[in-house]
Amino acid sequence: MGPTTLAVQRRRPWVVAFLGILIALSAFLLQPPASASAETTDDGQEVTDFYFAGVITFDDDPVEGVVMTIEGNGFKGETETDAEGKWRLYVPEKDKYTLTVDESTLPDGVIVDASLLPPGTQPIAGTTASFEVEFGLTGTKIMNLFLGEGERITVSFIDQLLSRLVGGLNFGLLLALASMGAALIYGTTRLSNFAHAEMVTWGGLVALVTTTFWHLPLWLGIAAAVIGGGLFGWALDAGLWRPLRRRGLGVVQLMIVSIGLSLALRYAFQYLIGGGTRQLPGASPAPIQFGPISLSYIDLIAMGVSIIVILGVAFFLTRTRIGKATRAISDNPQLAAASGIDVDKVVRYVWILSGTLAAISGILWAYFRPGVKWDMGMQMLLLIFAAITLGGLGTAFGALVGSLIVGIAVEVSTLWIPSDLKYASALVVLIVILLVRPQGLLGRRERLG
Repeated sequence: MGPTTLAVQRRRPWVVAFLGILIALSAFLLQPPASASAETTDDGQEVTDFYFAGVITFDDDPVEGVVMTIEGNGFKGETETDAEGKWRLYVPEKDKYTLTVDESTLPDGVIVDASLLPPGTQPIAGTTASFEVEFGLTGTKIMNLFLGEGERITVSFIDQLLSRLVGGLNFGLLLALASMGAALIYGTTRLSNFAHAEMVTWGGLVALVTTTFWHLPLWLGIAAAVIGGGLFGWALDAGLWRPLRRRGLGVVQLMIVSIGLSLALRYAFQYLIGGGTRQLPGASPAPIQFGPISLSYIDLIAMGVSIIVILGVAFFLTRTRIGKATRAISDNPQLAAASGIDVDKVVRYVWILSGTLAAISGILWAYFRPGVKWDMGMQMLLLIFAAITLGGLGTAFGALVGSLIVGIAVEVSTLWIPSDLKYASALVVLIVILLVRPQGLLGRRERLG
């Protein structure tokens, strides 16, 4: 082995770390920009035909600087009252939303007076500062809020931490399903598949079409989405990736093809279902309290399904012939082929498995957000690449560990940073760990000699 080879191998872990970070940043930059033509307010809201508005007063005097947020159906908006106590929050469509008054911006010793809430407004249990709101016959809803003296209900830091840890675990598990599939593809083909985001979207899209458009039962829609995900993975490999591999394209060329495929599929999805967010049946159910932890029955089902599927993948990789062959190809494809393993056949199975896992993740993501949108998978792609790189490139179990770390980091970080920046926290964790361990948590450093 020559000195040039040794030098390349010594640098390889850092090269892998750099490429992982570059891919994650590229995924973030590939997200389509917001429309420049949309009219916006001074506080950055996009003006629509639907809005909630009102005035906040205390002892008949307007209260300035009160922060208001509204959330629902995958949308979140924020504003604050002006000098006259007026506020307005625009939403994309007529539906039910959660309106919250930031109590830290209220004057000392006052709370929202629940006895004076507008008719039909229901406070969320345990607080008077957050309540469910919905429109009437028109696209506007006026809600004047009155403050009164009272004691605010606060949640301790430990309770908030426990709640976010469970939320992060839930998010990490559904992220792991997508990440493990993408990691298997990378391990067997060395392809950084940017179109994996659209494989996630495909799962939610098929479930939406079968249940909402065709009005079939939910269980049938989920079954169709899972089967459709496997077929989608098979079709991509049979129709595109295998022919390109046989033509001898390099990994950089294949990655560029995957970026183009991602863009084409994404805008095809937008053409099919439009640019809005659509809900699957049973989305946004009432939460169940487990002490300080609030979970819906869908959250419990999602975590249970994720754990069962992950255990199934672990059994497949460690106990079945195809699974062992997959791991052998990931370790050394040339040696695996020389030992008689049909590499193309194994790769085809990997694409089918990856498509199935992505579809399941897409369904769970549609309930977690909540809602199905044409670019919903792209919102996960940065985190998928971060989890794969963090856990160790090409290893499914590393992707699992990385996903759990990323999911928990994203949710817990909101205790200290604004929620709009929570996804950036995953990238910070990724960079810090790679500086210490460039090959990832479960990745193996190349041996010399």
